[in-house]
Amino acid sequence: MSLWDRFSAGLTRTRQALAKGLDAVRGTLQPGDVAAAFDELESALIGADVGVRLTDRLLSDLRRAGHVDVAELRKRLKSLIASCGDGVPSSALVDGPRPLVVLFVGVNGVGKTTSVAKLAARYQSQGLRVLLAAGDTFRAAAIEQLQVWGDRLGIEVIAQRPGSDPAAVVFDAATAAKARDADVLLIDSAGRLHTKHALMDELIKIKRVIGRAVPGAPHEILLVLDAATGQNGLAQARVFHEALGVTGIVVTKLDGTAKGGIVLAIMEDLRLPVKLLGLGEEVEALVPFDAEAFAEGLVG
Repeated sequence: MSLWDRFSAGLTRTRQALAKGLDAVRGTLQPGDVAAAFDELESALIGADVGVRLTDRLLSDLRRAGHVDVAELRKRLKSLIASCGDGVPSSALVDGPRPLVVLFVGVNGVGKTTSVAKLAARYQSQGLRVLLAAGDTFRAAAIEQLQVWGDRLGIEVIAQRPGSDPAAVVFDAATAAKARDADVLLIDSAGRLHTKHALMDELIKIKRVIGRAVPGAPHEILLVLDAATGQNGLAQARVFHEALGVTGIVVTKLDGTAKGGIVLAIMEDLRLPVKLLGLGEEVEALVPFDAEAFAEGLVG
């Protein structure tokens, strides 16, 4: 599938939800009907978790256009959505020193380990040597899951026994990455509850240990959010960013929800770049964020 096809397929449920609001505008000729139609569009945008503030800004712009032609309205909405990331740091992943160290963080169940593996496959397809670190030592299943992915992709996984100190695992992995001339080290971490301060402190320790092993690392701290959590994901992002200095967001499971507008809310409210989107189960379905393709997939 092309990138545009991937976005179109992955955002189908959100696009269908927004279509109801856009269709309400179709054919409205009387002023009273226009007002009601925009109310429908407002409800659709908020229902897609675009957020109240951004919805107000989008609708204000659309109303100023002074027409209700649905084709023009759709075109303008796509243009506005594509520009939502303007002023936000670049969505491109860092391409810096070697080894490039990327730390994945996030709560349980968001698809963190799978995202680590899918990004590893993407880097591997570019001819880069990748190492994986099983930093979620609290769950034996997490270590096993990453090792299964490593076997499948032919990528070495640095791991220790369940219950081991995750900072020690990460230090070993960073040391191994340097010794083996790896291009990229991707680090999985436990699914910390963002409300548990002791667990957040441990992530801060892991970040500090990485920096001792590889000066300047981690070069990326990617927070993984499940699109279905909607606005709750914003609360998670604020806490993780405050503690760790998140450099980018990975939004997973967009293909299974009608709340794809959360991607826009993250950029609008947090001013953090969305760097990767999970648009399906396949390895290739973790794709770089593309503003125009996202707008096209969302609005159609």
